[in-house]
Parts: sequence; C-alpha cells; structure tokens
Amino acid sequence: MATPPSNPFDASPAEPAAQGVFDSVAPAFSPLYQQIKTLILRSLQAGEWKPGDMIPSEFDLAARFRVSQGTVRKAIDELATDNLLVRRQGKGTFVATHAEQHIQYRFLRLLPDTGSLEEQGPAERRIIECRRQRAPAEVARQLAMRTGDAVLQVKRVLAFNATPAILEELWLPGGPFKGLTVETLADDKGPMYALFETQFGVRMVRAVEKIKAVSADEDTASLLGVSPGHPLLSVERLAYTYNDEPMELRRGLYRTDARHYRNELS
Repeated sequence: MATPPSNPFDASPAEPAAQGVFDSVAPAFSPLYQQIKTLILRSLQAGEWKPGDMIPSEFDLAARFRVSQGTVRKAIDELATDNLLVRRQGKGTFVATHAEQHIQYRFLRLLPDTGSLEEQGPAERRIIECRRQRAPAEVARQLAMRTGDAVLQVKRVLAFNATPAILEELWLPGGPFKGLTVETLADDKGPMYALFETQFGVRMVRAVEKIKAVSADEDTASLLGVSPGHPLLSVERLAYTYNDEPMELRRGLYRTDARHYRNELS
C-alpha cells in the first residue's frame, strides 16, 4: 500500500488535497492558492478585517492555513489586482477602501475630454430625493429581493465646475441601508461607496454595466441643463458586495458633450 503524503497539502491539485478548513471551499481540482483566496474572501465578508484594516502577514496566514507563503502571496496578489486588498511597501497589506484615491474612481468611467478627474476636482452633488418605498418588480428582480420589499430610492445630480454632468437614480435594499437619509447623503463629502463602507458596513467589490444611447426627456433635460432630445449615455450598473450579493442598482444618464466613457479591456 502506498504511503500517503505526510502533509495533506502535498497532494496534487487534482486530488482532494484540502481537508478541514478547506472542506466545501472550492472544487477538488481548484488550485490551492484559489482556495486560500476564497478563505480570505470569507474572512473579509464576515468582517474579520474591515476596510482600512491591516490583514495578518503572509507568514501568519501561511501558518493559519498550513500552506506555503508563496501560495498565500499568490492569493493576495489576485485580491490586490481585484482592488480588494492594497499592499503598502514596508507597512503590510490592508483591506482596500473606496476612500483611497486610486480606488474611489474605480466604477466611474466618465472622464473629461481634457485633463483628468483629479484635475477637475470632486463632483458637486445635489440630492434630489431619498425615500423609502416598496420595490418595483424589476428592481426587486435585479437586487434578488421580493416585489414589495423595502428599498431606498435615491436621485442626485453630479456636476463638475458648476456644470451638471450626471443624473443618477439608485435603488438600495432597505435592510442594510436603514438610516440612510437625504441629510446623511448631503453632509457626506467623500465617495458614496466609502460612506456605504464606514456607516453601513457594505463594500461594493464588483459591478456589471449595461450601456446604450438615449435622448433626454423634459425632466432629465431640465436637471442636466440641456435641451429635450439631447443625446445622453445611459449606464445601468448592478453592484455586488462579497459572495456576489447584489446590493445596488444604479441608473445614470451621462452628458458626453465634454466627457467620454473610458474602459480598459484586458
């Protein structure tokens, strides 16, 4: 009879190498670093390390999961590429926050034709409404809720250099965002997703967008300072928190006469 490996993690990736902490983490054929990535994500989701916190060192995580530091390093590299973790030279690895300069514009793809987002300064925000209501069928479907469940509807206009640029309508599940008010939104001067992190413990980690061209109706034209029929870019975004849980439906109407939508594909 063949002698089994002394360390269960010495088994090949095709074998059920992980036992105990690895049970039900990933399929048996999943690379070990992907299993470690999943375990770290679980800790992030559970709030063991909150946005801005430093996570344990690679050495400590390797001991915790009984794997090599190289395996942990590869898992962390992927999480950093996904903008979920941030490496800081000489300091350690931290849970990323939407308040950080290089992350706060992560989901904003509307850029000025000349200059940069940083040069044009922060958006001036005007909250039109923030009200609690019952979820319409389509909103409930996209947010994985039941029709009629409590949701928050937020409308706001974003302007740059006093020129309206974006009209947004947001739909948020009522439970996680209990206590969100017009005053809360108006008083906060940072990125909205940073507010969601710090006050409601909700972190958006990825988003899916649908984009199409539309014409401004009268109400939209009035809010954006254009003529009815003016061409606009419609961007519908469904943002997810950990574990692929939909947490925000955002519908934006963008003026593109002085701006463009930019995305990098790889």
